Amino acid sequence: MRVALNLEQLLLRPPGGIGRYSAELARLLPEAGPTPPNTDKPDLGFEVIGFVSRHSAASVAKAYASFGLTKAQVEATVRIAVPRPVLFDSWGVLGIPKLSLLSKRLADVDIVHAPSLAVPPHPKSAPLIVTVHDAAPLIHPETYPRRGRWFHERGFAVTAKRADLVIAPTRAAAEEIMEYTDILSDRIRIVPHGVEDRTVAAGSLAKVREDLELNDEPFVLWVGTLEPRKNLPVLVEAFHSVVRTKDLPHRLVLAGPKGWLNTASTLEHPAAGLEGRVCVAGELTDEELVALYSGADLVVLPSRHEGFGLPILEAMTQGTAVLCSDIPVLREVGGDAAAYASVNDAEALGDAMVELLRDKSARDRLGAAGKKRAAQFSWRQCAARTRAVYREALGQ
Repeated sequence: MRVALNLEQLLLRPPGGIGRYSAELARLLPEAGPTPPNTDKPDLGFEVIGFVSRHSAASVAKAYASFGLTKAQVEATVRIAVPRPVLFDSWGVLGIPKLSLLSKRLADVDIVHAPSLAVPPHPKSAPLIVTVHDAAPLIHPETYPRRGRWFHERGFAVTAKRADLVIAPTRAAAEEIMEYTDILSDRIRIVPHGVEDRTVAAGSLAKVREDLELNDEPFVLWVGTLEPRKNLPVLVEAFHSVVRTKDLPHRLVLAGPKGWLNTASTLEHPAAGLEGRVCVAGELTDEELVALYSGADLVVLPSRHEGFGLPILEAMTQGTAVLCSDIPVLREVGGDAAAYASVNDAEALGDAMVELLRDKSARDRLGAAGKKRAAQFSWRQCAARTRAVYREALGQ
């Protein structure tokens, strides 16, 4: 059984959480899993035929390598001879060209899966699966540039028309998709994302501390893409409470690539008076991020909106306490293993940070609970559930 999987997200800058999701599907969908309950049919893997728009082989190899994908996966990828903007706009507006016309290898597949809203036309003889991660561009349109809003609006519309089944990563995401788009509930299947429990390489924490000039200072960590809905100005404003507390020498580390709009400039005013205690680390490697997760006293995710909230689980795998905004999706992912504060309330967030940073036993309890919580999510489980969605679409 063969699945054509759109891997263009791996070549976007930044690739974000959708890039990680796409890469893990490419890696794990071919694996066979245990026989699912209530059936005698084994969970056989799918052959993945990745496809991307016009890129050099070297560019594809570099992007894939950053996600740990192999040379064989690079060689198996179809590089369509059409630039990304032209291809995606043609799909979204005109519904052409079909994948079967772009490559013979894409003409005879059993499933087509779009892991983002770059949705190709429906194949003639194969089901089309689309993953819709959230409805943020419709709920918070002011946090997206004009081009991004248009692209996502078209993506929601064509998904509603073309997709046989739609995957959402959380119940909260599914509910907002049903509320804000024309995608019907009977086509939505919930498949949670996973997390990899990575081992911290010897010396990596000391190295990243040195690189970021953190020395031996304790720190609070935020991880993500710098974009408006991540709510970073509120986090930085809240951090004033930590700075004003004499017994807390912590620094705030912001780790992640720039997204869209001018998020970095919005941090300048709330950062005033923090006396250099905010470190904007920028984009880091997976090894550096894992080291920072393991070394942080607290990871804070104050997002106004998320489709899943992967940094919560990444922190939990390292036994690090998590504080996040009290919104349904983060409650769904974090459960009782995280602490919560009101979204957009800098004072409440600051008070919660101070309370946790002063109480090591509370952080230890959250860290232990988080390890157990994160163990309930895995990319292999995500891939197995995705294969089950494929089989449902195939009538199996």
